[in-house]
Amino acid sequence: MKTVVDELKSTQTLRKACEFYMRTPKFASISGKSQIDYERNLSKACSTKVQSGRMLGNIKLKDISFKHVTLAYDFWLVNHGIRSANYMATCLSIVINTAFRHEAILSNPVSLIKRTKSKPRKVKWTTPQVKLFIDTAYSDWRWRSIGLIVHMAFHWAQRIGDMRTLEWSSLDLVNNTMALEQSKRGTDVFIPIQGGLIDVLRQQEKDFGFQPYVVPRVNPRAGSYSPYDDHEICGLVNEVKEVAGLPKNLTAMDLRRTAITQMVEKGLDAVGIMQVSGHANPQSIKPYLVNTLTGATTAQACREDELI
Repeated sequence: MKTVVDELKSTQTLRKACEFYMRTPKFASISGKSQIDYERNLSKACSTKVQSGRMLGNIKLKDISFKHVTLAYDFWLVNHGIRSANYMATCLSIVINTAFRHEAILSNPVSLIKRTKSKPRKVKWTTPQVKLFIDTAYSDWRWRSIGLIVHMAFHWAQRIGDMRTLEWSSLDLVNNTMALEQSKRGTDVFIPIQGGLIDVLRQQEKDFGFQPYVVPRVNPRAGSYSPYDDHEICGLVNEVKEVAGLPKNLTAMDLRRTAITQMVEKGLDAVGIMQVSGHANPQSIKPYLVNTLTGATTAQACREDELI
């Protein structure tokens, strides 16, 4: 009977090692949303051509070198951006570390990559820009899905990744509430559904409530439904921005920053913001804090009786 080590050592390629990892208890213990993301990113990583047209996933596990993973990482940086490149490297490193811990490989070359750090973005949408984007997206059936993802992300100040994988089980359209376990840190947030989003979601439920995802990517041939991936989201956002005449530097990732900054500018305190954003530490709110007249007026109102 083969042991875990025997199975790993007999694994011929990196792609097979990825498949092995996805059968481990460790992989089974992470959330379903994270499993989908890992599987997709590992697939993209393995499909990267690194040497003479050879795919990274087709190289024997024992032959994976620092040169191979560096070529792959450089390709990801150019074609997918810093965040996606670092995420793919993280996923791949987890797979190779699994092999290393079982003594099926001598080292983890991915751990030697000097990862590029992204500078903190300060770009924010204006509310009219968000409205123009949503109106443009809802006006064409091709962009209805990305319109709803953006609408929810801005409405609830949540990450795009959590909105693209949001399931109907998180929504209560009778009491108009959303209960979400955030994928990044597992924080639970409970937020009301308000305004025009209520009617949009009710219509969406009529159209797609028979399957798990609020905004499904439909595969007509296979008759299957799955979440959109990051790259599809990016492409759709760019299409809508171009048609709407919106600035090219705006991204879907900026929506959460925009919404949280708006709460700060309206004078909401850190505790209130954390109830919506899911941040666990007030220090995490610090990058969003700015001195505003609204905030100062609210603070001064607290000591109105003491002013002379």
